Parts: sequence; C-alpha cells; structure tokens
Amino acid sequence: MFTDKMILRIPGPTPIPPRVQQAMNQPMIGHRSGQFSELFARTEQRLRPYFGTSGEVFILAGSGTSALEMSVVNTLQPGEEAVVLVSGAFGERFAKICERYGIIVHRLEVEWGEAVTPEALSSFLADKPQVQAVFATYCETSTGVQNPIRELAHIVREKSNALFIVDAVSCLGAVACEMDAWGVDIVVTGSQKAFMLPTGLAFLAASKRAWDVIDSKKPLAFYLDLKAYRKSLADKTTPYTPAVSLIFGLVEVCNMLDEEGLPAIIKRHELMRDMTRAAMRALGIPLMASEEYAATTVTSCHPHDAFDAEQLRKVLRTKHNIVIAGGQGHLKGKIFRIGHMGFCEPLDVLQVIAAIEMSLQQIGAPVELGAGVKAAQEVLLAHV
Repeated sequence: MFTDKMILRIPGPTPIPPRVQQAMNQPMIGHRSGQFSELFARTEQRLRPYFGTSGEVFILAGSGTSALEMSVVNTLQPGEEAVVLVSGAFGERFAKICERYGIIVHRLEVEWGEAVTPEALSSFLADKPQVQAVFATYCETSTGVQNPIRELAHIVREKSNALFIVDAVSCLGAVACEMDAWGVDIVVTGSQKAFMLPTGLAFLAASKRAWDVIDSKKPLAFYLDLKAYRKSLADKTTPYTPAVSLIFGLVEVCNMLDEEGLPAIIKRHELMRDMTRAAMRALGIPLMASEEYAATTVTSCHPHDAFDAEQLRKVLRTKHNIVIAGGQGHLKGKIFRIGHMGFCEPLDVLQVIAAIEMSLQQIGAPVELGAGVKAAQEVLLAHV
C-alpha cells in the first residue's frame, strides 16, 4: 500500500485536480502588476454564473468563515436584530459570529438532521418586525442536510424587510444557486469544497438591496470592510495582499467548471448523492437527512448501536488509505460523513463504498459484501 496516497472523501478540503495543482505552481508575479490585475478581473467575472448573479463577486484571502464574518460586519450594527437558522454546527457558527459583534440573535433551531422549512420560518418571523437580516446555511455540512434556500428566500421577502444572507461554503459550484432570481441578498463560499482548491480563498456576492444597506453602515471590521473591496475591484485589484498562487489555481478551476457546464456538474453531484444513499440503505445504515433535503455534496450516516463509527473511520484510514469525516458537536463519535463533491466522480463513490464494506467486516459489523456496491451500481447504470 502506498503510504503517501491518501484518498480524501470528507466534505472539505477536497482533492485537488492535477491540472489545478500544476497551475498553482506557476512562477510568482507581482500582485499589483497589470498582468495580475487583468487575470483577477476576468476571473471574478467568470465566477458570477455559479452564484447566479450579474453583480460582482469579491475574492479575499481567507477561509470561508472570513466571508461569513464579512457578511455580518458589513450589514449589521450592535444592538440590531438578526434571525439565524440553526440546523447544525455551521448555522450555530453564524449565530456566534453575530453575537460576538453585539447583535441580538433569534435562533430558529431544528433538530440536527432536519431542514428548516418555509412554514417554520414564516411563523418565526411573524412577531419579529425589527429583524434586519436572516442568516441561513445552504448545505449544513455537519448533518448532510440541504436547506430549501429558494423557498426560504421567498418567505423572507414576503414576511419581512430583512436581508437574506446565505452560507453556501460546502455546496456552491455543485448546486443550483440563482441569487438574483431567488431574491438572495448575500451568498458566501470558500475555495476548498466544490471549487477544488486548497483552503485560503473566500468569495462573496451581494445584491443591490444589500449594497443599499452596506453603504448606510459603518463596517465593524478593518480587513473585512466590503466597501474597500468594491473600491479596489473597480481598479482590478484587492485592498490587501491577494493569494496569487490560489488565483492561478482558480483560473484553472473555472476552465474545468466551464468545460463540464453547471447543469452537468449539478447532475453529477446528484448522482453521487443518490449512489451513496442507495448503498447505505442496502447496507442497513440509517441516513440522517430525508430524501427531500439530502445534500448533494455530503452524506451523513448514523449507525446508532450497530457499530462504532470511529472504529470504522480508523480502519478505513489505516487499512485502505481513505479518509471520511466524523461527527461534530453532540454527534462527535456517533456518525460518519462521506464527502462527494468537487474532483470526485461516480467511480470514486464505488471505491469508497467497497472500502466501507470491507472495513465493516474487519471491525466485525454485520455486512453483506457487495450489497452496497451493487445498489450504487444500479443507480449509476440507470443514469448512463
């Protein structure tokens, strides 16, 4: 076994395509040079279709959390009110960011493994006329749930004057996102998920309605001042030092995404989700998310008392060089999560399912070898 061949099947960071890795190895250029400015401006425009916007996409050096924080510090002031939809660990992160800046947070919480429904949001907003922003997570990575963002956006528009701000870190570039058409005001994401890059870039797009609010506020941070990024983007640059090598890689990612086309990318991710879920059902392993709200980029499984999720993960890693994710928060040690996004295709899914079957047998769990693979193959054959 090749000890340096580790196969990542976690919901980020995801594997880097060789051609993207090669692009990042280009010689460094000046980040204030005309060469970089032209490259940067073209790349920003190429990102817009994946957000579903005609507006600018701002690129900053930072993790996805930096863009989450940017969406807070530019739209709200201490003492103002926000609703945060909490369906897992990353909804909770949005709430904590808001609270750190003195914002009054109303949590709409659902059980982990469930989605926030439009009906629940409508009822929750009914007695909160002072709310300035509603924060939601598109794909809740910790549970494998994909919240119905389009429908939730409609409710926010119908029931309030609040901005609707969406964390799409673990799914943008793999799912439909039409922020202009749906009425979403801010969408944020990061580089290390469906965009197939290392951690280190964050992206944010804002609507005209959001900009009306941003322009009326004093930002609560220096590095994350969105008005500074808008001013610099007009000059084809960034206000602070950009991650040049990651931008080189982003150009090649855009090439790959454009070559496949967003409709085909979405179908590929839906297929990998369906294959994974069919396999887990065939193996008798309970799924956390319902069919209606199952994420296309990560599948969460809850074995309960059938076997030890951490023991499975250990055998996968040490015996088969495959890494899957564990649980977070109160689910730590209780669930496992399979990432299937970015540089991943259906045959990769078959590989991880086969390895899970073998690992289950190795830890003494009841398993019929081949049952999960067969179920996934049947899903795949129905699509080819």
